[in-house]
Amino acid sequence: MSATPSPTPSTPGRASEVFLAFLSLGLCSFGGPIAHLGYFRRAFVEQRRWLDDAHYSQLLALCQFLPGPASSQLGFSIGLQRAGWRGGIAAFLGFTLPSALLMLAFAWWAPYLHGVWGQSLLHGLKLVAVVVAQGVLGMWRSLAPDLPRRVLAIATAALVLWKPSTLLQLLVIVIAALLSPWVGRGALPRRDWAPSPGYGRGAAMVLLACYASLLVLTFMVATRPSGHPLWQIGAAFYRAGALVFGGGHVVLPWLRQALVVPGWIDEGSFLAGYGAAQAMPGPMFSLAAYLGGRMFGGQAGLAGAAIALASIFLPGFLLLSGVLPFWQRLSVRAGAVRVVASINAAVVGLLAAAFYNPVWTGTVHAPADVLIAACGFLMLAVARQPAWVAVLWCVTGTMAGTWLAH
Repeated sequence: MSATPSPTPSTPGRASEVFLAFLSLGLCSFGGPIAHLGYFRRAFVEQRRWLDDAHYSQLLALCQFLPGPASSQLGFSIGLQRAGWRGGIAAFLGFTLPSALLMLAFAWWAPYLHGVWGQSLLHGLKLVAVVVAQGVLGMWRSLAPDLPRRVLAIATAALVLWKPSTLLQLLVIVIAALLSPWVGRGALPRRDWAPSPGYGRGAAMVLLACYASLLVLTFMVATRPSGHPLWQIGAAFYRAGALVFGGGHVVLPWLRQALVVPGWIDEGSFLAGYGAAQAMPGPMFSLAAYLGGRMFGGQAGLAGAAIALASIFLPGFLLLSGVLPFWQRLSVRAGAVRVVASINAAVVGLLAAAFYNPVWTGTVHAPADVLIAACGFLMLAVARQPAWVAVLWCVTGTMAGTWLAH
């Protein structure tokens, strides 16, 4: 006797309703990727009933399996299931536009923050970046729960701090995948419902080919430094979006290596933007809008922001769309699940290394900085305050210190 199938999602909807639903989340979803997952479940499983828990958990498992911004990929997949390709695009635009526009506005405004008070405000925003320590601890508990994965995470952090480079970060991910038969033994496969995106494996193969071809093209562009700056920046952001596992905070070392080290943007401006991104609702990857706008400025800054934003999100959506039709077979294979578990442990190490350098070394310079950052961390990790409260504290604390000093 066959098991009763899990309920199917509600009837297909319109792209306009998808856009409005995700726009409401994009305006108020503070707290980062983990919080976004809770917002999505409440909005689309409990309230609107666009899908049930079985559907939601499988989409979430897939998005955590793949590189890219997990919460944005999950939103895109929900929109895709609800209203096809238009629904997926509508979900992305609704969820991303508010934070992207705010980050672009900050990019235009930041150069005018001169003098003691302007620099104090920027330093306060840089201190907000220290709250990435909360992300390290949360991921340490959930993604490195046993000794083999913790050893891998620590070794990854030590190796990346010893010799930081984009190539080494990619190599660490590959090594983690190769070690998965031993490191990821504690991870178990899921056997729930798998999604049906409404298109076949032929279309999926085309999408995967596009993902891979564009990735190869970005490496070719990287070997031609004389190319147009917008193409260079687009290639750098595409590589970051295509290769980063864990999304959100974990993209920090990739973008720093691609943009700060070659001199596209100075480290102070980079960390100020990262701090400002903590205060915004919506996806952390909207930092790309700030970086693209800040590097070029003016009308060119608008083009830079658009290219950076599209480039960093595109690979994750191409890969997700390409894998969806194959996910049912893949999700029940123990080997695939172990690979993901090992890669996630390495991601914890990458994030820990990013916390020390550049976040801590580039931001904390005095005992007052330690005190302000520690209080902000406790607000998030112990008092469970919203992210904007920690942002307000870091900025006001820094500016109060400047006032007392003068």
